[in-house]
Amino acid sequence: MHLSNESIIVILVVGLIAGWLAGRIVRGAGFGVIGDIAIGIIGAFIGDWLLPRAGVHLGSGTISLIINATVGAIVLLLIIRLVAGGGRFGGG
Repeated sequence: MHLSNESIIVILVVGLIAGWLAGRIVRGAGFGVIGDIAIGIIGAFIGDWLLPRAGVHLGSGTISLIINATVGAIVLLLIIRLVAGGGRFGGG
């Protein structure tokens, strides 16, 4: 698999935006540039797996990539919060 410089930049920018949005929605703050990118990229994989199984098809384009990755990142952060026990009703 070969990625061009432009596609790597798109992946990083989409990951950054999605991770930042998910951080704002779930925790109220971001996780820093590297953390936001990592959460956004992992979230994109989760969104690509989860949304079609839920019958959600967003189409193509950069905005749909960001929405997809943001939904996946929110799911990731909620799972992390559940496992860590730091939820609203949890201990921390």
